[in-house]
Amino acid sequence: MTAFTVWKFDGPGGADQAVSILKGAERDGLVKILDHAVVSWPEGDSHPTTKQGHEENWRGTGWGAFWGVLLGALFFVPVIGGVAGAAIGAISKVTQDSGITKAQLEKIRTEVTPGSSALFAVTDQGDLDRVGERFHGLHSKLIDTNLTDAERQVLLDTFGGR
Repeated sequence: MTAFTVWKFDGPGGADQAVSILKGAERDGLVKILDHAVVSWPEGDSHPTTKQGHEENWRGTGWGAFWGVLLGALFFVPVIGGVAGAAIGAISKVTQDSGITKAQLEKIRTEVTPGSSALFAVTDQGDLDRVGERFHGLHSKLIDTNLTDAERQVLLDTFGGR
């Protein structure tokens, strides 16, 4: 099953550390990473920096457009009155078919703040128990996912997310 998940980390470098662990799990055959993006927001910066993974080069252009629109609407549209809400409303029309709702987008925008980082991951064929063993000790919180409630609970139990 393909899953879209967003994990928040307490520091601006936490998501980069998580990517290294996730890629190691992929090399060991525990999960397939379709693509990922990292948002890092150091304290004092006016906006975060973003990096996109493009795991499969032949799909990179499509993922680049997806991450650009999604992250741009979430973090680079000014938070002035209705402007942010309009941007999230527009992007939610694009993402709703993939199971990502407007409420989820709004939650992500409010959770990822200065002094934190986030890992946006699209994965498939994951052995959550074995991958989760590698994530113990990271200070993370599952912000959102398009998994069912039961699948989400497995993620939280496995990864120790708050």
